[in-house]
Amino acid sequence: MRALKKRISRGDSMADPAPSRLKYRLQRWMLTPGIRFGLKFGVPLCLCLAATGAFLADVGRRDMLRDSAASLVAAIEERPEFMVNVMAIDGAGDSVAQDVREVVPLRFPVSSFDLDLAQIRIQIEELAPVKSADVRIRPGGVLQVDIKERTPALVWRSHEGLALLDESGAHVAELGRRAMHPDLPLIAGKSADLMAEEALQLIATARPLGERLRGLVRIGERRWDLVLDRGQRIMLPRDKPIQALERVIVVSEVQDLLERDVAVVDMRIAARPTVRMTKNAVENWWRIRALNEGGF
Repeated sequence: MRALKKRISRGDSMADPAPSRLKYRLQRWMLTPGIRFGLKFGVPLCLCLAATGAFLADVGRRDMLRDSAASLVAAIEERPEFMVNVMAIDGAGDSVAQDVREVVPLRFPVSSFDLDLAQIRIQIEELAPVKSADVRIRPGGVLQVDIKERTPALVWRSHEGLALLDESGAHVAELGRRAMHPDLPLIAGKSADLMAEEALQLIATARPLGERLRGLVRIGERRWDLVLDRGQRIMLPRDKPIQALERVIVVSEVQDLLERDVAVVDMRIAARPTVRMTKNAVENWWRIRALNEGGF
């Protein structure tokens, strides 16, 4: 302190410790958040990108890196715990199971990463006999396929032949002979398959007719004819055919309408039902009328 006082008393000047204006501004600029972030993260990132670009500029190094990545992925995907070795099909008959194996031609073993389960399910459900399918991978490397088959409910006769339909009208399978499914009701006509649900309702309504029912015929893609034995027909209207059939059955039970020599019961006009007699009945009626007129 004495030396300092002595120097002050002598008027000696001391060096100014404050930075210069340029140095001060540079220090302040270095302390801004953007510059600090750029120096801390931006510069290293740019250096890494530059080094990576220089490394990948060579085609040979790029191919080597690509092959290494592919080898690594293959090594992971082909581990034993990810491999599928067999396909199990439950809920399907032998013929449907064989069709499934044909539409899903997998060569086992195969990695589970290479299997598109959603696409496999779509391919299986496109088969006509298959109503729905569930596809999953079971532990142990098993591709499990659970199938729900369509249940035949109708036999459809069209210009292409006989076919089995389920309750919704979906095609189940081709049918070689009617005798192969004599227990199923028969429908016929163009686009009859589109109205399978209504046909089943009419068949259920006609249950009191028993074995007399032969089938249903779709007329003009608009309405149904109910065909009975002895060549009898019930012509149903386009609208409310079930109610019209119920009226005919009630009248038949009360007055034995369908037990008589009736060829056609026309219910197409609900307000004016019409009955058409058979040819023999008409001839007998004219014969009886002629005899009665001759007697007078």
